[in-house]
Amino acid sequence: MAASAVNTADLYDERGEELDSVALQFQSLGGKTHFSGPVRTIRCFEDNALVKSTLATPGDGAVLVVDGAGSLRTALMGDLIAASAVANGWAGVVINGAIRDRTAIAGLPLGVKALGSNPRKSAKAGAGESDVELEIDRVIFRPGAMIWCDPDGILVER
Repeated sequence: MAASAVNTADLYDERGEELDSVALQFQSLGGKTHFSGPVRTIRCFEDNALVKSTLATPGDGAVLVVDGAGSLRTALMGDLIAASAVANGWAGVVINGAIRDRTAIAGLPLGVKALGSNPRKSAKAGAGESDVELEIDRVIFRPGAMIWCDPDGILVER
């Protein structure tokens, strides 16, 4: 996907106020530094069952945005779930929370942004919501809106 090579700074210079920029400092943790695609969303808290089941479905180049309420107490994605995302054609994952298996995930051809990592597993009850509007750091993420990510940050269509 050619759009994945777009630098967010250049895109912001071009489109400016059409885009929202996330100020929260996410870490770039995946093997792909630049990724973009239509947004899909999940809201969950310390429970990654919806993340796992969603990334096991065809991604068609989408980016899954997961609002884990910023919790770093448990990981919402590990290497097995990330490998499933790659196998199913997801462009990337943005997690307002933690991942685990950082070294393995860094070797996968997947864009990953998260707040940090924690080896602790999350719950598996399936609590949460899919395909809902999210607000992270005063930026709205709507299912279907375009998102662009690179080491400089995250931009999303208003």
